[in-house]
Amino acid sequence: QVQLVESGGGLVQAGGSLRLSCAASGSGFSTKPMGWYRQAPGKQREFVASITSRGTTNYKDSVKGRFTISRDNAKNTVYLQMNNLKPEDTGVYLCMTVVDSAAYWGQGTQVTVSS
Repeated sequence: QVQLVESGGGLVQAGGSLRLSCAASGSGFSTKPMGWYRQAPGKQREFVASITSRGTTNYKDSVKGRFTISRDNAKNTVYLQMNNLKPEDTGVYLCMTVVDSAAYWGQGTQVTVSS
C-alpha cells in the first residue's frame, strides 16, 4: 500500500512562487522514483518533473529553470519549488511514484496562477 498526500497549492499572481509537498506513507520511500504531474482544466495530465532515488532530476521543457524537484528521504517527502509562475502553470498538481510497474497517485493540490 502506497499513500501520497500533496499540499502547498494555492492562488498566486504571475511571477510568484509556491512550494508543493508530497508526503508518502509506507516503507521504502528512499528507493523509489518520485514525480510531479499536472492537469489543467479540460486537458490531459502531463509530466512536470521527476527525481530518482539517487537524486537525478528531469523536467518538462517549459518549467526548466523555474521549477526544482527535491526529496527529503528522512521525511518521506518530495517537493516541487515553483518560481516565476505563469498562468499556463495553473492546474491540479499530483504526486506519483512507481512500485512494481504500477503508478500510484496522490489526490492532487490545486495551483492557480492569475495574470
